[in-house]
Amino acid sequence: MSKVLVLKSSILATYSQSNQLADFFAEQWQAAHAGDEITVRDLAAQPIPVLDGELVGAMRPSDAALTPRQQEALALSDELIAELQANDVIVIAAPMYNFNIPTQLKNYFDLIARAGVTFRYTEKGPEGLITGKRAIILTSRGGIHKDTPTDLVVPYLRLFLGFIGITDVEFVFAEGIAYGPEVATKAQADAKELLTQVVSA
Repeated sequence: MSKVLVLKSSILATYSQSNQLADFFAEQWQAAHAGDEITVRDLAAQPIPVLDGELVGAMRPSDAALTPRQQEALALSDELIAELQANDVIVIAAPMYNFNIPTQLKNYFDLIARAGVTFRYTEKGPEGLITGKRAIILTSRGGIHKDTPTDLVVPYLRLFLGFIGITDVEFVFAEGIAYGPEVATKAQADAKELLTQVVSA
């Protein structure tokens, strides 16, 4: 039995193309793997605090007393990391906003990137500690960006996930959503067709 974590990050709720793909993935996965456990975390509905000057102090080992806000952030960070560690497949719905990932997803990354916990520095360089995971990225875009210099999402996600130890990463694209209903419908259909293959792989 596998455990699957689905992370949504769109601010558009049910209108979101990436959220719709995430829901479709969860349905298809459950149908194909009935015994698996799926956890969904909506980072827009349950927002993660922005890492600021106060909160960054809670993410570093220290003997200093923590403020109540720091304590809350550290507890949430521990919870998010434990959740990440407990799951085998990590599905990230990551729409492109202004050429990058949503703030909501970046805030999540900022709280799980902790030296000595999700990565560590060695004589040979950084080493990721979140290993043995499979990541599936569902990314929707208003324009066409795949394999072009304007796609900052793919290299960033590969870099960050690899930094914490997740190197088995695959992408499913739904592009041209803003080009009109016909293009959007085809993009969603193509993405769903690919997702059915990903689920059975």
